[in-house]
Amino acid sequence: MGDVHNGAPEPCTLDKVRATDAALALLAEIIADHGPVLFHQSGGCCDGSSPMCYAQGDFRIGEHDVKMGEIGGMPFYISGSQFEVWRHTDLIIDVVVGRGGMFSLDNGRERRFLTRSEVCLAG
Repeated sequence: MGDVHNGAPEPCTLDKVRATDAALALLAEIIADHGPVLFHQSGGCCDGSSPMCYAQGDFRIGEHDVKMGEIGGMPFYISGSQFEVWRHTDLIIDVVVGRGGMFSLDNGRERRFLTRSEVCLAG
């Protein structure tokens, strides 16, 4: 945790997110256009299943945000309060036809990222 990100300690990383081939392809297009990005799982009423994609440095990671892992080498975060609800869930980032969130870099590409999930069963 010793690293600093936007003035806050870097959250510990879990391995609870993965991406489909379609999501990795769209991510590669976005990185080619914008450089390195990060994802933050939306918790808003309108974009609840949409991970938001931002150029690194354009979104401040909060001290309570949890790094769920990485997709395509890019970090994926979720708010601490939302993580508490989804802690037993693995996230699968996919792509569907449609427009991305207003501030997300997938907007305007007629494809958008979508979060699917799998509940982790205790062994």
